[in-house]
Amino acid sequence: MPSGKRLKRPNKHDPSTDEVLDPGVYEGLAGMRLVMRRFLSFSEAAVSEAGVTSQQYQALLVIKVAPGSQIMLRDLADQMLIQHHGAVQLVDRLATAGLALRIPSSEDKRSVLVGLTPQGDALVERLARTHLRGMLANERLLIESLKRLRHLAKLG
Repeated sequence: MPSGKRLKRPNKHDPSTDEVLDPGVYEGLAGMRLVMRRFLSFSEAAVSEAGVTSQQYQALLVIKVAPGSQIMLRDLADQMLIQHHGAVQLVDRLATAGLALRIPSSEDKRSVLVGLTPQGDALVERLARTHLRGMLANERLLIESLKRLRHLAKLG
């Protein structure tokens, strides 16, 4: 089972699950899913064009936002919701591509940090700019869907 925290599923015995949902909830959820599908489709095309996978891009983002742009391998696994050996293989592929490198920890000789190479840093910046534009292209539908869901959640 992958490490990392999971979202809780609704409790089947919760009385609020027996209430009939307002039709607007379905519209809001459908709008959110549409935005997500559009964004993920856009993202897949962008990362593919850049020569990396979605998982590799996500790992580059995780490394980029870590303090000092370096992260312990076990923390990368946790952030990516993958097992440790999967993170090792992911870092192997990133290192082979010249995008990441392993750095021995100065604090714990058994630990390994993962950092970005200049090439990896440049790629994650280019892809982040592209993704930001792609996300903002669906801003109106995202905002409308969230507003509808927030309004209906306050009513229920």
